[in-house]
Amino acid sequence: MSTVNNPILPGCYPDPSICRVGDDYYLVTSTFEYLPGLPVLHSRDLVTWEQIGHVVDRPGQLDYTGIASSGGLYAPTIRHHDGLFWVICTLVGQPHGNPGGNFLMTATDPAGPWSDPMWLDADGIDPSIFFDDDGRIWVHGTRLALEPEWFHQTEVWIRELDPETKKLTGPEHVVWSGAVKGAVWAEAPHLYKVDGTYYLMAAEAGTEFHHAESIAQAEVVTGPYTGTRGNPILTHRHLGRQHPVVGAGHADLVEAADGSWWAVLLAMRTYGGYHYPLGRETFLVPVVWEDGWPVFAPGVGKVPDEVEVPFATGPARGPLQGLASGTVPADDPRWTAVRALPSEVATPAGEGWDLPLRPATLADVDVAAFLGLRLQHQDADLVARVAVDLAAGEEVGVVVRQSEKDHVRLAVTPDGDGLRARVVHRQRDEDRVLGEAAVAAGAPLTLSVRARGADLELVVGAGDSEPVVVGTALATDLDTVATGGFLGLWLGVYATSNGAPTSTVAHVERVTYTPTA
Repeated sequence: MSTVNNPILPGCYPDPSICRVGDDYYLVTSTFEYLPGLPVLHSRDLVTWEQIGHVVDRPGQLDYTGIASSGGLYAPTIRHHDGLFWVICTLVGQPHGNPGGNFLMTATDPAGPWSDPMWLDADGIDPSIFFDDDGRIWVHGTRLALEPEWFHQTEVWIRELDPETKKLTGPEHVVWSGAVKGAVWAEAPHLYKVDGTYYLMAAEAGTEFHHAESIAQAEVVTGPYTGTRGNPILTHRHLGRQHPVVGAGHADLVEAADGSWWAVLLAMRTYGGYHYPLGRETFLVPVVWEDGWPVFAPGVGKVPDEVEVPFATGPARGPLQGLASGTVPADDPRWTAVRALPSEVATPAGEGWDLPLRPATLADVDVAAFLGLRLQHQDADLVARVAVDLAAGEEVGVVVRQSEKDHVRLAVTPDGDGLRARVVHRQRDEDRVLGEAAVAAGAPLTLSVRARGADLELVVGAGDSEPVVVGTALATDLDTVATGGFLGLWLGVYATSNGAPTSTVAHVERVTYTPTA
């Protein structure tokens, strides 16, 4: 037996979905505007997770042109059937004229390669897929109700999928409109069949404080579905905003090889007041069945801080549990870029990257020269060592990113015979300088972000000189409570020519990410 701390995936790993194949578990999460998209994680015991690939990992697989922050890939579902892995997902926010909506991808190996998208004629978001034991395949999802009884009422629809054409076929059935009258934004509907009964589970009330998981059952897959009088079967809203974990929901169930049941779900850890800079994280909860219904965290009734997994043989380990620190090499699967793959904006070089400056800035809905990592810990340091010869108007730095509208960057620019470092808070599309300092030219730069809870320090050094704090900011000014959207914070290095053509390359010699608590 082993004990794992929650969350099992710290940092912005929202909307988890899970499946089991033999003794192996596979999990995917949302990635929004970041690429590569939809990380695929593998575990043998639900305790230790290793990232083995991504579903969206090659140029041209999906078109991200014009997708603003908190758009992109929403709420994937992963399933395995007849030797094939299936992921169904939604691409949100595409400008008019570009492909978008709900799609399927398949693979024989969950590490990839995955197929190109197969687009589905289906409205709404958060699609899921269910393989019945009679061989029929059912796609289901959620959308705004066509004939709503209240504002933002949603409904769950289900329709059959042709296994040969991968197209929806036959009539559509609306099977659920919510467990609680007045609840909004049903999300993450999933179908299961347990002991001959069909179960439809979905989260309601929006992916924030009032998030709640509900369930219904039916004798046939197309309904009618009847909810348990115990709904919601999991929520933290009754615990209040002072509870350290809020917004529990968006769950997916899996049966282990030993017959035990588990759920992965999202929730948020608050700090610095009612804020969650790390975003929506993935948690693990034990489940038992009583009177024909699942019971989450039996005897506890909330997401536990620690979970005992009887069939796990060792302690949690690996970077996703926060135990790895130090240099993050270019082949680390945690690297991301915005609206493009890291390999499309930079080239691996030694321990780091060669990052050509681009005209796009961090404020543009475009492909900027940016390489980033999720902030996974309340206390952590990101340090980038960068060598670059900047021309007038060019800029290199590190950034704490929420979106193009809201971020804090440490920007280094030419200034006479030297350089000048400024900490700039972009808030609701307006820039404000929080601090500045002169920096000597001619030596590699050491650019750092120090996160200590809600407090952020942005630090610069040149060569062997003593690093100086250029400015401070608050992570709580950047989280989704303060800014909107759906994302946790990213730390990264960037370089821009601010709209001008350029051939300058920033040599990112090394980047380290170190949890400090």
